[in-house]
Amino acid sequence: MADRFFKYSLTFISSLVILLFIGMFCTLIYQSLPSLKEFGFGFYTKDVWNPTTHTYGGLSFLVGTLITSFLALAISLPFSLAIAVFLGECYREGAVSTFLKSMVELLAGIPSIIYGLWGLFVFVPAFRALQLYLYKANILHVAPIGFGMFTSAIILAIMIIPYAASIGREVISMMPNDLKEAGLSMGGTRYEVIKNVILPYCRSGIFAGILLSLGRALGETMAVTMVIGNRNLMPKGIFDPASTLASVLANEFSEATNPIHLSSLVHLGLLLFLTTAVINMIGKVIIKRATA
Repeated sequence: MADRFFKYSLTFISSLVILLFIGMFCTLIYQSLPSLKEFGFGFYTKDVWNPTTHTYGGLSFLVGTLITSFLALAISLPFSLAIAVFLGECYREGAVSTFLKSMVELLAGIPSIIYGLWGLFVFVPAFRALQLYLYKANILHVAPIGFGMFTSAIILAIMIIPYAASIGREVISMMPNDLKEAGLSMGGTRYEVIKNVILPYCRSGIFAGILLSLGRALGETMAVTMVIGNRNLMPKGIFDPASTLASVLANEFSEATNPIHLSSLVHLGLLLFLTTAVINMIGKVIIKRATA
């Protein structure tokens, strides 16, 4: 009797998760219907967003989201992997390891608004000064404003490093010692064992951490909103101000009074939902093939 109750309880709870996913998707579809009927597929191919003329297209925001997120992932990846190997293999125990683990966990727990404030008051002025110097030296040919997708990517990279690093560290630390000792006994150096034994063995867990950090970057709102510049135009370079799907929702949702404007904003939420789902599915396929 107890086993049957336990089985049905797990089935019910698992079904709730699926129903929650379906409910969120259906709600977004329903609220987006006016925008879907008005603009159709053109909503995804046009980059004009003008509430005054009631012209809405989400392409520029999708491009801003993808560029910012993947650029942040590329910047954070070397640091995440280095921290994971350092804490999972080189310094598992001791005062140094404990201190660094605490710092990584602390970075993961800091609210995003704090990252945004730090970026706004510290990083943006410093980066603006660097841009101005490069502009005067005729090296950088963009306006030295400090805000933009690259600034946002730097802040996002700092935010997502702890996620990939923590998961990677846990996976590496759980690797059987027999495999490492076998590699060392065959004459391999520490570097060769890490490169040819540890990383290939732990790649599924490392990819999972990377996928988690990418998901965090795609949906980040407040930190990005404060440093990306919030310009509703198609960006022409990584230093240009832009907007992401999440930042537009944060900026305009509370002020949307026109029904088609509100529906278009929900449509952006649907686009973000689908983008995140597609990227996660692609990531799972990559992980499955990499570990096959």
